[in-house]
Amino acid sequence: MDLKEMAKNALKRHDTGDLFAHLPSMPKASVLIPLFVKGQELHLLMTLRSPHLKSNAGEVCFPGGKSDPEDQDEVDTALREAKEEIGLPPEQVEVVCKLFPIINKRGLLVTPVVAFIDESFEPQANPDEVSEVFTVPLDFFRQEAAHSACPVPGVQGPLHSFLYPDPITGKQQHIWGLTALLAILVAVLGLEKKPEFNVGFDLDNPLPYFQHSIDIRISKL
Repeated sequence: MDLKEMAKNALKRHDTGDLFAHLPSMPKASVLIPLFVKGQELHLLMTLRSPHLKSNAGEVCFPGGKSDPEDQDEVDTALREAKEEIGLPPEQVEVVCKLFPIINKRGLLVTPVVAFIDESFEPQANPDEVSEVFTVPLDFFRQEAAHSACPVPGVQGPLHSFLYPDPITGKQQHIWGLTALLAILVAVLGLEKKPEFNVGFDLDNPLPYFQHSIDIRISKL
């Protein structure tokens, strides 16, 4: 079995399906976490948001955004946003699974949609939303060297942060917060390898941690 198939099988074991359909009605969003194989290694595609945006300006994110009324589901939202932001055609995306939703700092219920894209995909960044598109080896998010974490009052688990030295541009990309957590989650689950640092949740059974986190946030709404 090749690297891609092994990762797909590992990630599908954590597909949430309709497990969180019972949650109360609240603003929703989705992000697409695009994986691809390059040089016998898994990579993630990430974006740097435009500095002119009203929210999360200049931050590293995955393609994604708020749900629109015409979206059929969370996957539809993620695919639509990825097409709008980086020109990724939905028919070129192989959706693998939906992971545990997380309520972000703006009160949006964010669903991560993990998918595979082709290595040959050439992003066409929408300058109104995205200033850069870059890729990171997935295993980077298991390594302690560029990782730091700190507690945040009122938030379950540590706030993760990475500094990634992009070998193409020479820039240091600061990947932190929800984006860093999702990258860690995909790395741990997809590669089936433990990280070199404490992630704050049970690596063998992460579901209860994320369920509890949602319960806490909803209780405060």
